[in-house]
Amino acid sequence: MRWWKVLGLAGVAGVAATGVVIARAERRRQAYTPEEIRTRLRARLEEPPEDDLRPAGASAAVPAGDFSDMPAAPGAHRSLRERLRGGAARLGSLLGR
Repeated sequence: MRWWKVLGLAGVAGVAATGVVIARAERRRQAYTPEEIRTRLRARLEEPPEDDLRPAGASAAVPAGDFSDMPAAPGAHRSLRERLRGGAARLGSLLGR
């Protein structure tokens, strides 16, 4: 069998597998009654928010995840154009051009 036939069969198998996964998820989603959905939404609304992960002793003045005092990562000063040119040069050397 030629490589393109194998590739085509693999693509068809991938599409079929994706359809099966989507159909299962849709069946699970549709299995809830409207009352169950309302109950679950109300329960989620009453829970405390999970995004407030600040430790108990941390001050409110400095938000969690504030890294403004840290130095920039190496290579962060290079412009996008310079990074693209470097990537293109590496790709060209890999391809033998």
